[in-house]
Amino acid sequence: MTDASPPFCALYRWRLHPGSEEVFVRAWSRVTRLLRAGRGSLGSRLHRGPDGLWYSHTQWPSAEAKAAGLAQPSVDPEAWRQLRECIAESLPELILEPVADFLAPLPSTEA
Repeated sequence: MTDASPPFCALYRWRLHPGSEEVFVRAWSRVTRLLRAGRGSLGSRLHRGPDGLWYSHTQWPSAEAKAAGLAQPSVDPEAWRQLRECIAESLPELILEPVADFLAPLPSTEA
């Protein structure tokens, strides 16, 4: 880690309705891009696990920045609606404490 304060990190986990994966990825990508562009998010990564769960690792400058960014009106109500409709089960948010970070940024992709 650097001398700067580590970012706020959280892990989200979902089980999706079968057949909704493509819509979920598209809606998740839209919301994530908008949160990064206009709400101060440092971005997020979406993963599909071998256990059938979908995982999103998100970073914000701080817990306060996340709360402020999400307290505002939705960045895209339609995309949020699509996300909710795809989710069959949502597991509790896990707050992660960064200890060491050697992850290189992924190339930018449009989903």
